Amino acid sequence: MSGSRGLPGLTGVEHVGFTVPDLDEATRFFVEVIGCELVYSLGPFRSDGDWMAEHLAVHPRAVMRELRFFRCANGPNFEIFEFDAPGQRTAQPRNSDVGGHHLAFYVTDLDAAVAHLRHHGVRVLGEPTASSGPSSGQRWAYFLTPWGMQLELVSFPDGKAYEEGAPVRLWQPQQDSAG
Repeated sequence: MSGSRGLPGLTGVEHVGFTVPDLDEATRFFVEVIGCELVYSLGPFRSDGDWMAEHLAVHPRAVMRELRFFRCANGPNFEIFEFDAPGQRTAQPRNSDVGGHHLAFYVTDLDAAVAHLRHHGVRVLGEPTASSGPSSGQRWAYFLTPWGMQLELVSFPDGKAYEEGAPVRLWQPQQDSAG
């Protein structure tokens, strides 16, 4: 398809998925501390053939114990998995590692959200930080889940500096009122 750019019919990000070591612990954290809603779950999934390797690029004998889908207010859904697999790595990647990642939650009051996390015993990394340059107007703070996954809070109620005169703006949860 020479000359075409991008995926035909692309309308947005539907979900983000990640693997956790304990599905029940992760569910409690995302529901009770973050405020997400568990929507549904599926599983277990396993195959005696090569289905897991062919479709998910995991060990053919990997077992996906269960997956759970969540909605966290406004934005992409996410799903969490719990796997048992031969040779499974259990260390969380750092942001600097290939495959490093984080999930960011937009909040209207960063200071109140950080206080909430600390009240629940969540490890917040440093203090809320003000961005500079094109991201001026934004404040953020990283924090860790009980199993060590990096998450972030972001807030920019008056927008970011780059937006003035920008032909394209990043999607922002507070702009979308779809429910």
